Amino acid sequence: MTPTHASRIATDPALARAWTVLEAVPDPEIPVVSIRELGILRDVRRATDGTLEVVITPTYSGCPAMSQIAEDIGRALDAAQLTPHRIETVLAPAWTTDWIDAPAREKLRAYGIAPPTGRCAEGSANGHTDAREKVIRFVAHTPVTPTCPRCGSMHTERLAQFGSTACKALYRCIDCREPFDYFKPY
Repeated sequence: MTPTHASRIATDPALARAWTVLEAVPDPEIPVVSIRELGILRDVRRATDGTLEVVITPTYSGCPAMSQIAEDIGRALDAAQLTPHRIETVLAPAWTTDWIDAPAREKLRAYGIAPPTGRCAEGSANGHTDAREKVIRFVAHTPVTPTCPRCGSMHTERLAQFGSTACKALYRCIDCREPFDYFKPY
């Protein structure tokens, strides 16, 4: 959280409440993680007219879940009586798997999805910066064989470039023979 972000929340209790409410909005395709944990939820702010603005970025430009995510956000804010509000979808900077936080990566693994490995962009989030506020410069990605989320084996093989959704690839563990999705890093 940046100082500007923290000061906005400190001076506007509705913004703090909105963040708390939206923390509970699950991703419709992977319900064990929230839209905030995946980095889809970019910002909650006040527009000049006083309207609450929720800024979201799709995991890729053709993500079919975005309309569902927007509906879920609207329902959550309405239920919390945080109105008026509007949802703004922004495409730049483009979403990257670097925005998935560490607890969400563990939740993905526990759910049976191998989380993305490595970093995809220079200047990715560390303890001091927020990658969502930087211009992302993509770096060459070295292919990595994902670890099986079920048995932990590194002895895996890719079966298909696309898994249950376009952002995942289908793999199989050669040791336990179980198929699994791998959240492709990008």
